[in-house]
Amino acid sequence: MSVDPDDVTRFAIGDLGAVDITYGSAVLPGSLFLVAYFERPSGVSGEMPGEAISELFSPHASPIPILGIPACGMYAKTTVFDLVLPRVLAGEKIGRQELAELGHGGLCIKCEVCNYPVCPFGKC
Repeated sequence: MSVDPDDVTRFAIGDLGAVDITYGSAVLPGSLFLVAYFERPSGVSGEMPGEAISELFSPHASPIPILGIPACGMYAKTTVFDLVLPRVLAGEKIGRQELAELGHGGLCIKCEVCNYPVCPFGKC
């Protein structure tokens, strides 16, 4: 993800069939964060080795989350990604409301010694 007006990442994700695309967060660093979801394919041809793979393509499984990390993810020690990833891994669906709620406590003050997650970053 980039602040460059020519960056077409979010449009490409949408063109590929993603739904529930949310772009932007009230967190610094990471205000250009993107969350989207791909619906899992309902019919997959071919043999699938293992139960984990068959569950991945189950029509009853939840959508696959896509996280677009802004350019700050390359240089900032802690970003909105650190706040969102654990929630996504726990199965929580992140949308506009959840990203807006991160605005309270959503400013990393870049302490000389980073103590994340024992700090006010991302805390309500």
